[in-house]
Amino acid sequence: MKAPPSLRREHEELHADLARAGQMPGLLGQTAREVARIMHPHFLREDEYAVPPLSLLPRLARGQVTPDMAEVLPLVARLKEEMPLMIEEHRAILGAVRAFALAAESDGDEKCIRLAAELTVHAQLEEEVLYPAALLVGEYVKAKLQPQRVRS
Repeated sequence: MKAPPSLRREHEELHADLARAGQMPGLLGQTAREVARIMHPHFLREDEYAVPPLSLLPRLARGQVTPDMAEVLPLVARLKEEMPLMIEEHRAILGAVRAFALAAESDGDEKCIRLAAELTVHAQLEEEVLYPAALLVGEYVKAKLQPQRVRS
């Protein structure tokens, strides 16, 4: 199970933009490299277990639930367990992004200012939509795959 292609592409674009910013001289490049350093292990964790459950959403929206979807359950269990870590990492990332944004503003670099805003919105999207949706995918699949209890 892999992350939806649209989310993979967005992560790749953010990484590429950040890598380009990291090539900049001075404080701007330094702060961009720090954001990338903090963000990299977080993105790896997301790609491993936080966003792959979202790949089931189109099938679930069509009412399709199949036994093979049970493979999502350990991923969702891990996300649920590690959610405090994921949120803590966002706080660290956003602190580094604020420093990057200040350096970008100081340099008048519009591309980097926009990148800092995109990174901030991306973290908010994950916390407000993507992580909760991944958890709901797991709960829904679990409920649908459990055998119906016999009513007395």
